[in-house]
Amino acid sequence: MKTRLIRVDPLHPEAGAIAEAAALVRQGQLVAFPTETVYGLGTNALDAAAVRRIFEAKGRPANDPLIVHLAGAEWLSRVVASVPPEVGILATRFWPGPLTLILPRNAAVPSEVTAGLPTVAVRVPAHPVALALLRASDLPIAAPSANRFGGVSPTTAEHVWQDLAGRIACILDAGPTPIGVESTVLDLSTRPPRILRPGGTPREALEAVLGPVAVWEGASGGGAQPSPGLLAKHYAPRARLILVLGGEAEALTARVVDIARTLSAQGERVGVLLTDEDARRVEAQLPGVSLLALGSQTDLTEIARNLYAALRQLDAQGITAIVTRDFGSHGLGLAIRDRLRRAASEVVTLSPEP
Repeated sequence: MKTRLIRVDPLHPEAGAIAEAAALVRQGQLVAFPTETVYGLGTNALDAAAVRRIFEAKGRPANDPLIVHLAGAEWLSRVVASVPPEVGILATRFWPGPLTLILPRNAAVPSEVTAGLPTVAVRVPAHPVALALLRASDLPIAAPSANRFGGVSPTTAEHVWQDLAGRIACILDAGPTPIGVESTVLDLSTRPPRILRPGGTPREALEAVLGPVAVWEGASGGGAQPSPGLLAKHYAPRARLILVLGGEAEALTARVVDIARTLSAQGERVGVLLTDEDARRVEAQLPGVSLLALGSQTDLTEIARNLYAALRQLDAQGITAIVTRDFGSHGLGLAIRDRLRRAASEVVTLSPEP
């Protein structure tokens, strides 16, 4: 299959380009497109055969459900059987945006989308290109991240091309995605409501609207997953990743440096991911190590936005071991921690986790 790469303006996408991509969606073809979180791989969510093509292109297991993207809350009735009262409040506050809700699905949604579960994950993306594609196709679009299953999610069209060229019909290139980690997935069927996957909408923002919100910490079994992104090994680079947890930033960074120096002395090609401030402080201690700064320690938004691209950059350099640290659990720190833990081959804990 020949994959078409179409560049579009991220704020004012050209109508002709969007119409071309929307026609492919209506035909059941696969189109990669930017959202505010990562690039998604989308097709008609109501076409079972089209949805199966997503799983085939990604190599994704059938027990891992997809998120259905909608143009607005008014589309909920197309895929949802009933709407809990909290949805109106959450939609008003957080949609369009990086919040996915788990709701009862209706009969129009194929079981392929939901891994056979009676629920469906839905969200309204905030990216102008994603919204334009949804409106032009006039269809709910099922879309996981546009990469091979289990690997690092794509935040640029180039990342998508590296993983899926020749497997999908089209990539809409609108430049880097602004958030860089996936949406928060919230289950409203429990009391208190429960975050299944931390993401771009922080827990604190949800609690300001809903009151207490729990975070799911269960282990994924072999059956249908309650949410995308819950498998124990996910978001992983080719290099083995070592994550240091459980201490103050200075102690965590010191341990990262120790591990990186040891591995480098053993002949490994080592990459290190730290904050800007940490990187400046320890750079002289890491000769021969590829040290990448993700952003300021005061700006978790910047760190989240740069994380996946940095992992891919180190893989491209032929790095064999990546060492990094925890960035806390406040705001986007919780999502960053979740992605690093699932990507990690080894977790080193200094003390009981905060």
